Amino acid sequence: MKGLFAKKSIHDLKEEAEGKGLTRSLSGFQLILLGVGAIIGAGIFVMTGQAAAEYAGPAVVLSFLLAALVCIVAALCYAEFASIIPIAGGPYSYAYATLGEFAAWTIGWVLTLEYLFSASTVSVAWSGYFTAFIADFGLSIPATLSQSPFIYDTLNGWSQSGAMINLPAVCIVAFIGVMIALGIKIAATLNNVLVVIKFGVILLFIACGIAFIKTGNWTPFIPENTGTFGSFGWSGILRGAGVVFFAYIGFDAIATLAQESRNPQKDLPAGMIGSLSISAITYVIVALVLTGVVAYTQLGGAAPFAAAVDALGPNFYWMRFVSKFAILAGLTSVILVMLLGQTRIFYTMSQDGLLPKIFGKVHKKYHTPFYNTLIFTAAAMVICGFFPLGVLGQIVSMGALMAFAIVCFGVLVLRYKQPSLHRPFKVPFFPWVPLFGTFISLILMIGLPSINWIQLVIWIFLGYIVYFGYSVKHSHVRKKNAIK
Repeated sequence: MKGLFAKKSIHDLKEEAEGKGLTRSLSGFQLILLGVGAIIGAGIFVMTGQAAAEYAGPAVVLSFLLAALVCIVAALCYAEFASIIPIAGGPYSYAYATLGEFAAWTIGWVLTLEYLFSASTVSVAWSGYFTAFIADFGLSIPATLSQSPFIYDTLNGWSQSGAMINLPAVCIVAFIGVMIALGIKIAATLNNVLVVIKFGVILLFIACGIAFIKTGNWTPFIPENTGTFGSFGWSGILRGAGVVFFAYIGFDAIATLAQESRNPQKDLPAGMIGSLSISAITYVIVALVLTGVVAYTQLGGAAPFAAAVDALGPNFYWMRFVSKFAILAGLTSVILVMLLGQTRIFYTMSQDGLLPKIFGKVHKKYHTPFYNTLIFTAAAMVICGFFPLGVLGQIVSMGALMAFAIVCFGVLVLRYKQPSLHRPFKVPFFPWVPLFGTFISLILMIGLPSINWIQLVIWIFLGYIVYFGYSVKHSHVRKKNAIK
């Protein structure tokens, strides 16, 4: 039981980070682009309008700013750790150094909910948009090959849809997995192209939409509360922040690329905070244009971006096709970064002996955790090919929030236990920033539906079976302490 709290020293972690294996080839600019690639997906085209229509009105701008504040607080804590411990494990390694092996295993296992299941969830959404995109050109994929074989709803439980497999989702995951396996440079280059595409379309929409803004659509900027908490007014802004918060998830995956960064002490903080700042500014501008072009009451449908394009007039109908293409590019980049983050977490856990060696084996030619990547690509293909979007989407957010809380708390622990430790980047306004990050992350977790908690408990229980059945017998830290 004493081994549950065994810690890895900062010195050992730094030595591992400089060891042979992964190649340091990512610049700070590439990390920023990877962060933007992870954060900005279809949410900017869908979530903005829905949050405005149902909760905040034009003040959804304030919801985005509030959600960004929460994420930036977490990012500052991630950045301090990343500058001290530039290793691929990210939050897992931070927990190992501050809270011990048991906490590290827990967070490493829970992050799978964010990374693996997020990649699978987004690939299912990608399939839906891809089917709609090719339909505009008179092409189609049979429903039996483009939908989940299973359906789930809270009233009737599980049932069969009659479909065989969601083939487009499986194919996009397979393509991304191969790109990641062949090298970090290839993956980063692909992400750069995808980010340029989606940002090009976003800037095009802003440029076209500015001329059609009606300032009357911004009045009242904060619609009067309907009498129900969360339905407009200031409480609506808070509820809207909780909804759009999930549009920012993904920046933390940058921390898992520490061992592939050229100058992690400098580039990792810049990558996380820079990508969050760019994404927040983009969200705010798009929200202003969207609610200025169309009254917020008309943005409650499944395609609010299409409603704004329609408001531009028939001369801009072509924007519908362009926006769908941009959404596909955005979703693809999210899948890429999420799979990258997942493979790097398990790579580090394997290096520590907590998982089988195959997860930590680096390919001699490609310098990537090749077999690890193939295993997780296959797992994601199975998940997205056979399970519906609703079931997958419910379990993604909990992992991110739990990671945020542990990282913010870990900063507090390390500052007090090792105050003289060299920190190239320090969280400002200590201890209030990490305290706020810990508190707000836990509050947001408490606010999630009970089904999410049930899923989290079941997932952690499965993880502990693996930990006590395999990891405790093979842990390098435990063996090292036993020798001492």
